[in-house]
Amino acid sequence: MATFAKPENALKRAEELINVGQKQDALQALHDLITSKRHRAWQKTLERIMFKYIELCVDMRRGRYAKDGLIQYRIVCQQVNVTSLEEVIKHFMHLSTERAEMARSQAQALEEALDVDDLEADKRPEDLMLSYVSGEKGKDRSDRELVTPWFKFLWETYRTVLEILRNNSKLEALYAMTAHRAFQFCKQYKRTTEFRRLCEIIRNHLANLNKYRDQRDRPDLSAPESLQLYLDTRFEQLKIATELELWQEAFRSVEDIHGLMCMVKKTPKPSLMVVYYAKLTEIFWVSGSHLYHAYAWFKLFSLQKSFNKNLNQKDLQLIASSVVLAALSVSPYDSTRGASHLELEHEKERNLRMANLIGFIIDPKLESREVLSRSSLLAELATKGVMSCVNQEVKDLYNLLEHEFLPLDLASKVQPLLTKTSKLGGKLSSASSVPEVHLSQYIPALEKLATLRLLQQVSHVYQTMKIESLSNMIPFFDFSTVEKISVNAVKNGFIAMKVDHMKGVVLFGNSGLESDGMRDHLMIFAESLNKARGMIFPPSKKESKLGELLPGLAEVVEKEHKRLLARKSIIEKRKEEQERQLLEMEREEEAKRLKLQKITEEAEQRRLASEFEQRKNQRILREIEERELEEAQALLQEADKRGKKKGKKPLIEGEKVTKQSLMELALSEQLRERQEMEKKLQKLAKTMDYLERAKREEASPLIEAAFQHRLVEERMLHEHEQQQEIELSRQGHDGDLQEKNRLSRMLNHKIQFQEMVMNRRRAEYDRLRADREERLNQILHQRRQEREYQRKIIFYVRMEEERLRTLHEEEEARKREEAERRRKEEAERKVKLDEIAEKQRQRERELEEKERIRRESLLGRSTDGLSRSSDLPGGSRPSEPAAVAPAAAAAAAAPAPTPGKYVPRFRRGAETAVQAPPPVQAPPPHDSWRSGGSGSSSGARPTWSSTRGLRTSER
Repeated sequence: MATFAKPENALKRAEELINVGQKQDALQALHDLITSKRHRAWQKTLERIMFKYIELCVDMRRGRYAKDGLIQYRIVCQQVNVTSLEEVIKHFMHLSTERAEMARSQAQALEEALDVDDLEADKRPEDLMLSYVSGEKGKDRSDRELVTPWFKFLWETYRTVLEILRNNSKLEALYAMTAHRAFQFCKQYKRTTEFRRLCEIIRNHLANLNKYRDQRDRPDLSAPESLQLYLDTRFEQLKIATELELWQEAFRSVEDIHGLMCMVKKTPKPSLMVVYYAKLTEIFWVSGSHLYHAYAWFKLFSLQKSFNKNLNQKDLQLIASSVVLAALSVSPYDSTRGASHLELEHEKERNLRMANLIGFIIDPKLESREVLSRSSLLAELATKGVMSCVNQEVKDLYNLLEHEFLPLDLASKVQPLLTKTSKLGGKLSSASSVPEVHLSQYIPALEKLATLRLLQQVSHVYQTMKIESLSNMIPFFDFSTVEKISVNAVKNGFIAMKVDHMKGVVLFGNSGLESDGMRDHLMIFAESLNKARGMIFPPSKKESKLGELLPGLAEVVEKEHKRLLARKSIIEKRKEEQERQLLEMEREEEAKRLKLQKITEEAEQRRLASEFEQRKNQRILREIEERELEEAQALLQEADKRGKKKGKKPLIEGEKVTKQSLMELALSEQLRERQEMEKKLQKLAKTMDYLERAKREEASPLIEAAFQHRLVEERMLHEHEQQQEIELSRQGHDGDLQEKNRLSRMLNHKIQFQEMVMNRRRAEYDRLRADREERLNQILHQRRQEREYQRKIIFYVRMEEERLRTLHEEEEARKREEAERRRKEEAERKVKLDEIAEKQRQRERELEEKERIRRESLLGRSTDGLSRSSDLPGGSRPSEPAAVAPAAAAAAAAPAPTPGKYVPRFRRGAETAVQAPPPVQAPPPHDSWRSGGSGSSSGARPTWSSTRGLRTSER
């Protein structure tokens, strides 16, 4: 171990060794200086030495050296300059992080460079060989050789810093910053195993902090700054755990936060509690605990509504909708039905534990599994105003699934609402502490709830139903899934049904002895028989029914209680044994890991330090030879001096001087001198013994005489002091008797004064008690009036809400009836119009047929060169010019149509021809019958729609 008079010399020596490439020697020199007890006073040079020491440790990846040095430096500067320790630790973490990132960059660059060596080859030769031998790729090998050692060293750096700062109240901020950086390291590189160990390390630090409360620099958790740092660290741990999907570790982090809050008896800020409950919702949803998930959402909604004043209405609606949907997603039946007493006790303890985590304070003496239930949660949602904030689709879902009785239409009405609800959600505004809300995650649970409600309602209406009909009523699942859902519901007593696949039907209701109806009938029948028996055979004397029916009830209860206690103790022992085994397994794994790490480090040290050991051995041999030569020369000079003093000749002459001969001569000379000295001492000791014996013989009679004289003096002194003590005691007694006689005259006055004071105090006490009772009565009366007023207000508000709801429902019903009436009237009017139109078309066809027959009779059947009118499409009939006159005459002879009466098309054309006779011209190429008359100015034929509109307007 090298020693230095000043620290500057050690630093200078280390720099010289670094320049010549001997970093290990430089590190050892600085380590010897830091761990030395000579330099325990802090100075600026020690800080520069620590910076150089840390750089060497990081460069050579010597984690243990760095830890030892930091611990020694903490002892030096803890009470003098703790800021220096903070700077050194920050420098240590910065160097470790920088080297790890550099190694990762080098590995990536090496991989990229190797990937472009041969553009034609698919794989490199070394990759092929390694893939055949070990299945390891080139990137994995480069990461193992370059990146992994530095990442291990960085992880050891974080652990070292946390271990050094764990109980330092002056560096709490640095401890929290290190923990945050370690969490980010685990998150960035997906290090789940290291994250679990890090959480365990921080958890152990807090436990030791509470266990050993008498430490000197222990952090004070009651201080607001310290508490905030510890809470921020735990909340960051919770966030990283959920991002890494380590749900078990996230739940343990939640328990750590809750334990910290219980420890300091203080609730964190609402912003942190929002994160707490948001992560609780994720954890409970992943674990399948929908009831606790809904309670966590309810607490989150209450916090947001109470403390977040910048939250807009849309975000509040989404959060409230999540609360309601989470509550609806809870199973509507109790899964612990029919469980044993021990299982019920475990469920009660679990509910108490979860209620404390969520923030609901319940009485442990009550049945907590009934307090934390779906029905109680829905009741709280209705009373706390959550239902007034939800979306309309969610409100309709809630009413359909909880209040409506629609056995046949429930699924068909719920399905479109679920489709709309699944599209709601997304990212919230920046004012909200919850980043995003997705309502689609509740759709499967709501579909299951709708199926259960439908089965429950159908079981109340039907006794038998075909499987096909039931499958058609439930569009969410196929019948196999419905059967699985119904099995759990029947098992927990929610519904009573059986499936008969041979007949293809579903049987609802339970006709067994354990069914509700049969059980009630049997109980009524048993009670009637018992009454009849009592009337026939009345009891002779009144005895205890309990003692008559159950004589050994107390003994049975005692035995059962002892059995349950024994079983509980056995289960607790098994739990403890299992925990102990798990702890031992973890310790064994940690020991194996440390052993493997130690073996790896030792192998690496042997591999790297082999050449150093050789040089060191050579240097040691050379130094031994030089030291032996110096010792031989010193022995020779000493022998020469001794010989000159005694007038003797030199012991050794010439070239025959060797180290062995010099040492033998020196030893023989020393032995001779020692023997002479011992003889002189023996002679002196004998002389001293004789002299001491003579002195004691002469002094013995003088000592005895002095002792006798001292006895006489002390006896006289004792008698004198005894006489003085008796006199003083007699004088004190006489004085006390005189004082008693003097004060006895005032005894009556003292008693009177005491009674007067006590009476006055008693009166004052009675007056104050009367005033207090009067104030209490007034306060109780005032509070009673306030409670009465509040009850009246609540009753009035409820009645007003009920009235408004009734009015709204009546208005909705009236609107539906009005719409239904209008629809029916419209349908009847349409039917009548269709009938009128059909009659009109029939009449037109009859008239056209009569006109055709009449014209054929007028025109004759022997006309040549013209086609028959019945052969043309569309019913068009061309005619000769000679036929126009008889038609015109017939039209003129016809009476004029009256207003409001239907006029056939051919009559309208004839009237137009009579009123405006056309000029003589050739007949048009088209049919005059189609055009409605040869002289009509309106060539368009009136359609059925136009005539229908005309008649409608006339009507």
